[in-house]
Amino acid sequence: MTLIPAFARLTNSDPAALDREEAQNGLVHTAALVLTKSADGLIDPKLVLSWLLTALGAPGAFIGALVPVREAGSLLPQLALAQKVERMSQRKRMWALGAFVQGFAGFGIAACVLTLEGAAAGWSILGFVALLALARSAASVSYKDVLARTISKGRRGAVTGFAAGVGAVVAFGFGALMALGIFDVAVPVLAAAVAIAGGAFGLAGLLFLRLKEPQNGDAPSRPAGIAALVRPLRDDRQLQIFIAARAALTVTALAPPFIVMLSSASGGGALDQLGPMVMASTAAAVLSAYIWGRLSDRSSRKTLMAAGALSAVALTATGAVGLALGGLGGPWGAGLAIFAAQIAYEGVRAGRKLHLTDMAEDDFRARYTALSNTLIGFALLAGGLFGLAADLFGPAPVLLLFAVISLVGAGIATRLDEVQQA
Repeated sequence: MTLIPAFARLTNSDPAALDREEAQNGLVHTAALVLTKSADGLIDPKLVLSWLLTALGAPGAFIGALVPVREAGSLLPQLALAQKVERMSQRKRMWALGAFVQGFAGFGIAACVLTLEGAAAGWSILGFVALLALARSAASVSYKDVLARTISKGRRGAVTGFAAGVGAVVAFGFGALMALGIFDVAVPVLAAAVAIAGGAFGLAGLLFLRLKEPQNGDAPSRPAGIAALVRPLRDDRQLQIFIAARAALTVTALAPPFIVMLSSASGGGALDQLGPMVMASTAAAVLSAYIWGRLSDRSSRKTLMAAGALSAVALTATGAVGLALGGLGGPWGAGLAIFAAQIAYEGVRAGRKLHLTDMAEDDFRARYTALSNTLIGFALLAGGLFGLAADLFGPAPVLLLFAVISLVGAGIATRLDEVQQA
């Protein structure tokens, strides 16, 4: 009978207010998310896959396409998947299927790394990354719905925040092992890490199927077609405000590559600074994810406001230092900038996930998630234009612009309703 006490400690809840089924669901959620978030760290396109494609001699175009394909590809298909999820009596099956397909894609990437080189490796790995992104899309569009159907309000942020923190610990350990030279940073070693990530995704899918999710029952009939899916964007003012705030706060996700660019602007390149930046990024996630999750349980609106304001301060300081020094003063300055930016990003991620989960009604949560994520996918694609701006004006002015946009996002978030209930 340890399920209830363990879940009570995780969520800071009164054990008497919990039942065994919710406690079991909470621990299943936590274990599955820890596995997938750890796998994300091992298969990170920004670092691991970029390094592998470079080592395999793939053209630069493939390396540049990794992050847009991975990020926008996991968001854009969600509108098409939303109605499918709404018709499912057990939405956990969609999430599990997404995890299984991500596992398959991880094994496929590892096989390509070990057997291909050059453009062939680039095309093949990018294809598996696209498959990975599509599977993530299916998991994302269904997850908030499953979370709301299996975990009560006031405890959801603790579950997701704790899992994010543990996943970040794993990524930090992985980076530390490389930075300390405990194992060689070589193609076969990283291919093995990607294969391990594939196995973690598969195991997460198996665990997730053990959730005690209520049957959907007799769902109300809904009009078919895209018009029904996009109607909330016209009719729900709060959804409009939420999407506007989230779109502005996407700059917290776009900022790190520009910090990397700025860190190498003063000469010496960023390769010797990569280790400290990776460790700073994961340390920020470890230290802040759970705290942001608990704050979101109290007020996801205020979490978004605070994270946007923090991003504005951090990016203003980083951009100003960059303009004054022509760089960030070495690896520790770069690490500090990444650390602050990552804390703000974790806050935005925790706040926007829980706000959408708690604001939407059960029958329409999947379509709200899909509509929001699809529009943000287009915003992320448009964010590629900031790279052109950095080429013309340098990364420091772009970071200062990001600071202004972050502040605008925080201001928009003040107009959101409080959706958490005591």
